[in-house]
Order: sequence, then C-alpha cells, then structure tokens
Amino acid sequence: MLRCIPQEPEFSDGQSAEKAVWEQLCRSLPDEAVIAHSVAIRHGAVEHEIDLLILWPGVGLAAIEVKGGLVGVENGAWYQSDSKGRHPLKDPMAQVQSAAHAFKKWITQQTGTPLNSRFAHVVCLPYTEVPATWTKAGLPRDLLMDHNDLKHSANYLHRAIQEQGGGYSALAQSFTDRICRHLAADFAPEHLQTSEALENEDLQEHLTARQAILLGATRALPRVKFIGGAGSGKTWMAVEKAKQLSKDNERVGLFCYNKGLGHYLKKQVTSWRQNKPVHVGEFHEYARSLGVPDGTGQDYFDVQMPRLLRDLAREIPQEDKLDAIIVDEAQDFAPEWWEALLACTKDPLQGKIYAFMDVRQNVYRRWNGEDLGASFGAAAQLVPIHVDDNLRNTRRIAQTFKNLAGEKVKPRGGQGVPVRFVSCSTQEAVDLASDCVDPLIAEGWANNQIALLTTNRRHPIHQEHYDLRTIDSAYWPAFHAN
Repeated sequence: MLRCIPQEPEFSDGQSAEKAVWEQLCRSLPDEAVIAHSVAIRHGAVEHEIDLLILWPGVGLAAIEVKGGLVGVENGAWYQSDSKGRHPLKDPMAQVQSAAHAFKKWITQQTGTPLNSRFAHVVCLPYTEVPATWTKAGLPRDLLMDHNDLKHSANYLHRAIQEQGGGYSALAQSFTDRICRHLAADFAPEHLQTSEALENEDLQEHLTARQAILLGATRALPRVKFIGGAGSGKTWMAVEKAKQLSKDNERVGLFCYNKGLGHYLKKQVTSWRQNKPVHVGEFHEYARSLGVPDGTGQDYFDVQMPRLLRDLAREIPQEDKLDAIIVDEAQDFAPEWWEALLACTKDPLQGKIYAFMDVRQNVYRRWNGEDLGASFGAAAQLVPIHVDDNLRNTRRIAQTFKNLAGEKVKPRGGQGVPVRFVSCSTQEAVDLASDCVDPLIAEGWANNQIALLTTNRRHPIHQEHYDLRTIDSAYWPAFHAN
C-alpha cells in the first residue's frame, strides 16, 4: 500500500492544485513508493518547502513544485493567471532546486549518510498545457509535467528520475525507510494521560474564570447564597468575591469549616498584593483570635463557642467589626455559627453576606442547608442564585457521578480519561484503593494529581495524622504544596 506522509494531509483553500496532483499520484504510483506533502526544510536562516516529495525504492526521488492557475512564460519571465488576474511568478524550477538541495543537506545530516541517489527536480502545472517541443534553459521539457502529462504521472516521474535525475544510483529500500522516519518525525508523548490532565486543568481554569461574569451580575445584591454542585467553581467565586470587596477597602471575613479548605484559602490569599481579608480560614480560628477560649467536645464547638463569640462581639469596637461575611461550603456551618458571625458585623440586619454552598453535600448533617438565611428575617434573607455548570470536573467524571450532583448540573469540562471501576467488598475497599495508587504513579501521574477519597471513616494514614495532631503542621501543608 502506498505510504503517505501525512496519511491524510490537510490542503488549504489555496492548495487545490497540490491536492489534485496528490490525488493523481496516489492513484498512479506503485505501492512501494512514498509520497510526502509540504516538506519544510530550514537551511540556516532560509526556509524552503517541497510541495510534493516522491521516494521510489529501486528508482530514486523526485521533488515537485506545483503551480496552479494558467502559467506561462513571457520574455523569459514566469507569470500566472487566475481569477485575480495576471501577476509575476517566481521561477518554479529555481524554487524546487533550492528546496531539493536544502533537503539533501538536511537528510544527510540526519542520517549520517550522503544522499547520492537519483533525484529529479520537477515542475508541475496541472491546469496548463505546454507544447511538447517547448524547452527553456535550465528546464528541459522532460522535467515539466503539464495537464496532459499528469494523466500518466507515474510513467512520467519514472522517466524523469531515470533520465534527468542527478545522482549515481537507485534509491535503496533501507534508505527509503530511514528517510521516512525523519520525514514522519514520529514521537508519542511519554504520558498521554497526564498530558491530557494538564490540558483539562487549563480548560477548567479558563471556564471557572467565566464565573466572574456571574459575580459581576450580582454585585448589587448584598445578601446572596450561591447554590452549586461539585465542580461548579464555588470556591473560586468565594475567593474572587473576597478579593473584590477587600479591594474596595471593606473589612472582609472569608470563612470555612474544613481544615484542608482553610489551608487552601489561605494559600490563595497569600499571593495578593492588594488589601486582604481580616480573617481567612476556619470559623473556630476566628473565634480564638478574638479571645474565645478553646474547649473540647462537639457540643462546645457547635453551641458553646459560638455563644461565647456572640457575647464577646458586644465589646468589639465598631470600626473593628466586619463589613462582609463570605462563607465557602456554607452547608457545613451550624446555625449558631451564623448568629455569632452576624454579631461580629457592623450591620447584622443589612450587612453583606455571601454564602457558597452545595445542599447535596451536607457531610456533617448539622441542619437543613436549604433554609440558610430564613432565620435572618424577611428583609435580610439571602437571594438564591443557582450555579448549574460543572466546570472543574472532566465530562466523564461528571457523568459518572451525575446522580450525586443532581439532574440540573451540566458538564462543561474537557472529555478526560475513561473512568475505571474496580469491584471489591467493603472490607477490601481501602486496601484495594491503595493498591491502585502505585500503578497510577508508574503510568506517569504525579502524586499531586492523585487523591484517594474515603467514605464513612478516615483513611488509616489520615487517622494517624489526626491522632498525632499533625494534620495542621504536616498533612495539609504537604497536600497543598506545589
């Protein structure tokens, strides 16, 4: 089968003549031949291009310069007539000769073997008829293929190479194969999946940035709850909102409950050169920073600590209170925490509140997240804004977990790699999941591209960090590094 490089070349609108010649040669040349399109060579600072290059084992090579339209010569100068009129044309034989000489030097450097095979330089005019007796200095008629010659292109090229091709020998099959390797220049990315992952990350960043439009459209609303599923860019929006308000010299608190998320939010804000929020991180850290004593037990954190903070808020000077509260993963916040935070604002009834939440992701089940803001009073309730696009997951992941995210969620990310399902018993799950990590690293995934998620209880290594109280000092900083 005739080999083509590339297998299916793309011809632009201005290359219809080259396409016609390509197709005719593909029909005419024998299976052992090779045809390459648009071979670009750089020789020093000069760039050359061979429109069509023929490698014919047992015969030789032919470089073909194709000129469409009606081509003629007048007073020694070439011209071309097309739909735009008549205009001068560079000498096509000079073009193909320069390109062929540059190719010979280049392929000799690449292979380490001089190209001494017969090599014909041919001009092809597929839409022009040239008299059989025509000749020109430097361009014998045997090296000019016109409309009629193209019908017998294989025989024409065979004769041109044999009779007009400079060189000492036929082209060997082994040398043909070596040249083809350099023409094709094949290389495969070492880790296709990780390359695609990086591309998806860039796409996710681009799509998430579009959420700034949604923030801009709601800037006149002082109290909003943005409701969106996993991957909808809520955290990005929360950070961006904090940046906008801080830039306007407002005293902003950017809150969350989860320790890992708290570390992430702090890392995002650290790089800001402009004004920064008054507080970034966990609600409990904020309470401690104002002087609320630490304690133990779930009841203390959920009930007693927020009450102590609410009492302490009466003593905070008005100028030190918050202008705006921003809470990411707001479904994690207990009702008492909201009341305590509102007490720390300059205007508890009308102050700015922006909650970013996923009501289907109520991990801690402290309350019904959909009712957030109902207790603030009719005039101070939060306006619900739904964010339905899943921007930060690949389409395959989003489709796999669509039942968890809700039917209204629309996947917008990149395609992504296929989802792999591994069947196992509940008892085997942690061990089997751990066994999946090493092969992924062997495939080329970086460790910061892999997350092992558990349900119901902590992973043993996570539990060990928790028991040793190294979760803040070791685990999360390492997790978010680079």
